[in-house]
Amino acid sequence: MPDTAENQAKEQPRRRQARGERRIAQLLEAAASVFCTTGYTAASTNAIAREAGVSPGTLYQFFPNKEAIAIELGDRLMHQMRDAYGEALAPVDPATPLEEAVGSAVDRFIAFNCEHPVFFALMHGPDAPGRIAEEHDALHTTLLARVEGLLSSLLPDTSPADLARTSRMCLGLYKAGLELTLGHEGAEREAYVQELKNVLVRYLEPLVGERPGREEAPSPRTP
Repeated sequence: MPDTAENQAKEQPRRRQARGERRIAQLLEAAASVFCTTGYTAASTNAIAREAGVSPGTLYQFFPNKEAIAIELGDRLMHQMRDAYGEALAPVDPATPLEEAVGSAVDRFIAFNCEHPVFFALMHGPDAPGRIAEEHDALHTTLLARVEGLLSSLLPDTSPADLARTSRMCLGLYKAGLELTLGHEGAEREAYVQELKNVLVRYLEPLVGERPGREEAPSPRTP
């Protein structure tokens, strides 16, 4: 049965909305590339429009300036990051080998950051827009709480103060290792990921002690 005029009128806004969403996604992808290449401060709306293959006027139909683009991009990435760490930092069975618990969490976070390198560029850069910095601080606080939750299942007899300190150290070590990891590619990146796991395991081993099912940690450097 052919569409009535009323049905066609309802369909047009939906099509325009779908086109708008595709254009926004295109602009955000272009912005991610530009921010990774030049940093936030040096980036411009003209460069983002050029990367997206559209005119600056088209860009301004959706975003008034580069800060608005960065904030929208940051919001979407932080939402995805919360999903990632919700899975990666769930409490584990106390019998889980330390290497397995650490390796699983590190792999998930490294995979997310390698897939979205702009997340690190925006969240850890010195020139991030104020709102992004504030939201990152909130994300950091929540992330730290989830790290404590994971470690509490591995260190059930640890005092709250010691657990908080250990969690901060683990998160600090991870961030340092992440920056080194993202600075390399291929086999060298994989080697840095393994080094990061080794550092965290060696740090936690004396605290965790002997555990059921514990596997021998991999060699710090494998040929």
